[in-house]
Amino acid sequence: MNFQQLEYIVAIDQFKSFSKAAEHCNVTQATLSAMVKKLEEELNVMLFDRKAYPIITTDIGFEIILQAKKVLHESYELKNIVQVTKNIVAGNVKIGIIPTVANSLLPKILKPILEKYPQLHVHIVELTTQNLIKQLKEGNIDIGILATPLQLEEIEENILYYETLMVYGSFESEKKYLLPEELKDHKIWMLEEGHCLREQFIQLCSLKEKKLIPHNFNFEANSFETLLNLVDEFGGLTLIPELYYQTLQISQKQKVCLFKSPIPVREISLVYFRPFAKHRIIEALTNDIKSIVSKNLISNNYKKDELVIIPS
Repeated sequence: MNFQQLEYIVAIDQFKSFSKAAEHCNVTQATLSAMVKKLEEELNVMLFDRKAYPIITTDIGFEIILQAKKVLHESYELKNIVQVTKNIVAGNVKIGIIPTVANSLLPKILKPILEKYPQLHVHIVELTTQNLIKQLKEGNIDIGILATPLQLEEIEENILYYETLMVYGSFESEKKYLLPEELKDHKIWMLEEGHCLREQFIQLCSLKEKKLIPHNFNFEANSFETLLNLVDEFGGLTLIPELYYQTLQISQKQKVCLFKSPIPVREISLVYFRPFAKHRIIEALTNDIKSIVSKNLISNNYKKDELVIIPS
């Protein structure tokens, strides 16, 4: 048994295909198949059902691949020890991030991080909260960035910042501050199901159902841009986070209203699954993102007891 064989079976489980796994591992399919067959003979188990299409990982195969991921992770940590002694942040990191954070956070942090760590290779995917947690636990991604608290066993949370929630729309009077209950009297536009910000909106304003304009039109948006366009066209209100607010044009910012104290915020954290943690990279990214983002946040102007974290 060797690391190569473990990499091969992890790839087959990921791609559900010997040919795609071989391409990913930069070997011929014949070489990969022979190495996997040899491993199965050594362990005296069948790891994959080759008759199925796509290929199915057997129950015992799933357990072995889970351990293989841990072994491969530990081999990475051995190399990481050397990098730490040289104060180098390097290697590969795969990051999952929820869409309502990605669109405004990534443009702020990617360039300075990539310039600071030229030996760090970053792969980013957008995932819903539920899928992100699943991918973390399966070892398919190393880090998640999403709204917390999650309060899940073995998922560690490094808080990055508190992001003020704001209301975008047309108001009957020139109000600067709103109470959450005041939104019930307006037409509400929300993101589609699966976005944590939708659930936060519902909890914040105790909304029981979404009221849309016109009555014969039902649409759930997948982006803030779409939400704002719908509000501009049909009226009503929607909820946006502070970092997205910072990207708006001046004319759009004039349509934004803050909440009265206590200020509702969403907590954004970098999360990771303890058994697969790349500690050096996690520590570096946590500190850098905090430093980049936290400078001009409205939440910094309030005491902690003046903020209320809306559950995700």
